[in-house]
Amino acid sequence: MKNILVVAKLNEGSYEKFMGFMKSEEGMNERRKVADLTKTLGTVSPDKSAVMFKISVHDENALNSFLDGSNPVSKPIWDEVLESYEIFEINKVSS
Repeated sequence: MKNILVVAKLNEGSYEKFMGFMKSEEGMNERRKVADLTKTLGTVSPDKSAVMFKISVHDENALNSFLDGSNPVSKPIWDEVLESYEIFEINKVSS
């Protein structure tokens, strides 16, 4: 597993729709294909214009597909709610 940080900028007013998908059974099933959901940490900016998730990824190709619009399940939602995203690899520097 690889620790990844995903930072996404949302279209104005789309936070509730984004979170609705992420918490839906359909969204959860797709997220399970990407990462261990029990290790996911998430946060949202005060104005709800951005979200950030630390995830333990077990399939990087599935992560890229989930975010880039090539996944048929997430694409319709992302077309509506996602302005942009960045993916960062997390490396532990000390204990």
